[in-house]
Amino acid sequence: MAKQLKFTKMHGIGNDYVYVNCFEEKVENPSELAKFVSNRNFGAGSDGLILIKPSDVADFEMDMYNEDGSRGKMCGNGIRCVAKYVYDKGLTDKEHISVATQSGIKYLDFTVENGKAVLIKVNMGAPEFDTDKIPVVSDEKKMVGAPFEVNGKNYTVSCVSMGNPHCVIFTNEDVKKMDLEKIGPSFEKHERFPEGVNTEFVNIINRKELMMRVWERGSGETLACGTGACATAVCAIANGYADDEVTVHLLGGDLKIFWDKNKDLVYMTGPATIVYDGVFYFE
Repeated sequence: MAKQLKFTKMHGIGNDYVYVNCFEEKVENPSELAKFVSNRNFGAGSDGLILIKPSDVADFEMDMYNEDGSRGKMCGNGIRCVAKYVYDKGLTDKEHISVATQSGIKYLDFTVENGKAVLIKVNMGAPEFDTDKIPVVSDEKKMVGAPFEVNGKNYTVSCVSMGNPHCVIFTNEDVKKMDLEKIGPSFEKHERFPEGVNTEFVNIINRKELMMRVWERGSGETLACGTGACATAVCAIANGYADDEVTVHLLGGDLKIFWDKNKDLVYMTGPATIVYDGVFYFE
């Protein structure tokens, strides 16, 4: 007898996931399910799977899995979609919620129009520049504007964790024309990143605007990455390239990032979209 699983397809500026309401549904093997649903020929097609669960320590829990079945700690676009889901689907009537993730509890505020959450502001927490905690193998305590060799080519990189590891490269080369399929895996699997890394390639437009493409560990290139946009913004500010509030342009759309240095907190604001509801059938 075939099993059925209800799901919702959502995206945050093109960073798309399959969402399952675990208040109602039971997922037995999320890693294998993530690989199945993410397949763009045989599944729904997505960058991964996100489970929305009850939590003992927050209003909700977000449990995420990448396209390759590996577990993710945090996804900025994904958590905005979780917030929209729970508000629009009536799981909460609050316009300020907490969501437990593998990288701690995150706090979100909604902008509501006509009973729907249209913009979500996320307190992404403090950026972590300590190389041991990112982690990245280095003799230096921080890597901001540091030399880095990959496949015999010299880069200047800045490394930070936004709950997951990021390596940010500011370049004069047009990022829209870069061959990320070739370059991205060399960073992701580099021996100096023991847990892998998300890699951002960035053009500085001006002090308030950045253009970014991202190679995500476990998923490859995605149209957007919320933690990556935060990492890009704080690294641009740390290098003196940008002001404390910037708009990051990604292939899927724009995110506004504000680094409140007094509190050492990063805030991300952007939209989330419900694409459709569906049912998977399993033999």
